[in-house]
Amino acid sequence: MKKNLFVQAAFAAAVLTLTACSSEPAKTSEVKTDTDAAKKTPAGPPEPVTGKTAFYEMYTPAHTWAADMLPLSLKSGEVTGVKNADGKAGLWTAVFGSLSLHQARTYTYAVAEQVPDIAKGIKAESPVAWSGPTTVAMTFQTSDFTVDSDAAYKTAAEKVGDWLKDPAHAASGVTMSLGAAQRFPAPVWYFLFGDTKSGFQIFINATTGNVITK
Repeated sequence: MKKNLFVQAAFAAAVLTLTACSSEPAKTSEVKTDTDAAKKTPAGPPEPVTGKTAFYEMYTPAHTWAADMLPLSLKSGEVTGVKNADGKAGLWTAVFGSLSLHQARTYTYAVAEQVPDIAKGIKAESPVAWSGPTTVAMTFQTSDFTVDSDAAYKTAAEKVGDWLKDPAHAASGVTMSLGAAQRFPAPVWYFLFGDTKSGFQIFINATTGNVITK
């Protein structure tokens, strides 16, 4: 399967640009404990969640920060004690940009705590300077984000079914990212199974759910 490292770098550009804009490490400015979700969920081991579930947990405080904010990216991560599987993850990171403020802000949502870096619930980093979207790291509308990570993962996994049958490959894990670039007609899910040298990279249209072949 043809790999496209350029577009992978494009999705990372939003986060990398934010890092480059700040001369000091981002400082945590607010922490919200996920108490409401805890009340609704029976006690038990923490479970991974889909990207859309985590996204809307972060969307509300991000909208409070800047009413005109738009999402730039969403990426899966890992937290100790929670196994990512089937398009779900224990940690998700989202970046939102505000044109009126000329700032961008990173939020994380975790289903469990990992001392000292990861707090359960929502954490917002301090805003950083942002000059606006680029052709390789664009904002997108939430109305175009209709396909959740678990559905997109199912489609992607079917495309690499034979490769995943190898236990070593299956154990290598998968990284999931959501972003937009000018070359795509809608935001896309990017799946990296394994690594860029020996794994597979697949793009799924986040509006239609179709595999992107070009």
